[in-house]
Amino acid sequence: MTPQDTGAPTPQPLASPGAGRVGPLARFRVLDLTRVRSGPTAVRQLADWGADVIKIESPPSIGQSDGWDDRRDGADFQNLHRNKRSLTLNLKHPQGLALFRRLVREADVVVENYRPDVKQRLGIDYASLRALNPRIVLASISGFGQSGPYAQRPGFDQIAQGMGGLMAITGDPEGPPMRAGCAVSDSAAGLYCAMGILTALLEREQSGEGQWIEVSLLNAMIALLDFQAARYTVEGQVARRAGNDHPTVSPTGVYRTADGYMNVAAGSNAGFAHLCEALERPELATDPRFATLPLRVQHREALNALIESRMRERDSAWWNHRFAECSVAGGPIHAMDQVFADPQVQYNRMAEPVAHPRLGTVELISQPFRLSRTPHALRSATPECGQHTDDILSGLGCSPEEIARLRAAQAI
Repeated sequence: MTPQDTGAPTPQPLASPGAGRVGPLARFRVLDLTRVRSGPTAVRQLADWGADVIKIESPPSIGQSDGWDDRRDGADFQNLHRNKRSLTLNLKHPQGLALFRRLVREADVVVENYRPDVKQRLGIDYASLRALNPRIVLASISGFGQSGPYAQRPGFDQIAQGMGGLMAITGDPEGPPMRAGCAVSDSAAGLYCAMGILTALLEREQSGEGQWIEVSLLNAMIALLDFQAARYTVEGQVARRAGNDHPTVSPTGVYRTADGYMNVAAGSNAGFAHLCEALERPELATDPRFATLPLRVQHREALNALIESRMRERDSAWWNHRFAECSVAGGPIHAMDQVFADPQVQYNRMAEPVAHPRLGTVELISQPFRLSRTPHALRSATPECGQHTDDILSGLGCSPEEIARLRAAQAI
């Protein structure tokens, strides 16, 4: 389908994606078709480091929800979609699809997390995109995979937590399976997807060709289990729920203090000796029940009781100071307000301000890693739906009159 077939304008080269942008990824243009969490998490990694991300959304006029409905001003949406431009396109309309295909010819990456069959129905599968641009990198996130017995099943974070093994090892040993308190598989899939995109872009520098990246919530969840999963594949051990205790190391867990709870991790022999010093119970270090790690695991219940009986004599602040003095790995258990009031968190700048035209200055979650020469940046707040449609289409060569006709046809 040519531009003339659909009434689209004569192709014009887009401006360089790096023009006026900074950051190590400023030379890349990303077309963002993602929704909900896993896909936006992947794209946010690229946007924060300078990539020109065009978020493609459904035109409000066609009444099709992209999954957020009236929650656009909420913390979650604002945190996931900063540093992007927003373009509305109706991919089910021939002219809308033609405009998307034009964008693909000039882009480096397309990211989507539709159900696997949607790409084929829309004609934006990898084979179709590669025919337009052999250098394009397509990244696809799904619940269970692009093929296989569960490929067409809807996938959500909690389902993946359960099927991937996390819920079976989370919670009280005598209680029911427990989901983690954040979207672990969604976030993991997004981060693995971003890693896959960067790997493909690096490989493209040698081959000159793009490729298709597949990530699933299920695979990401299993990979994130790491040692717990490897305990089964290597040794045949089926991990069980251990509550707040570490499954294979002791003492590592949560202990009550005079005014709350604290974490302590002192599994190694040296760490346990430091803990005994901090507790002013040096005899525990030579107690035959606790002399080695296997013995400490075997007698975990008795050891935990001895540690907690001592820690309940002082408040958490006192123990936090004492553990620092004695080189014990330990720390308080913070609620979210305490997290962001913590001096180390503030020093690390894990909350960064960005100006929103309606919401005012809001603080969003920063990138957890830093580069010494080329920093990330929160350049702009989450855009309004379609905020940059006219600018982007003008860059494609559309006149104001053509944009008005496309809008009237509900193509944009």
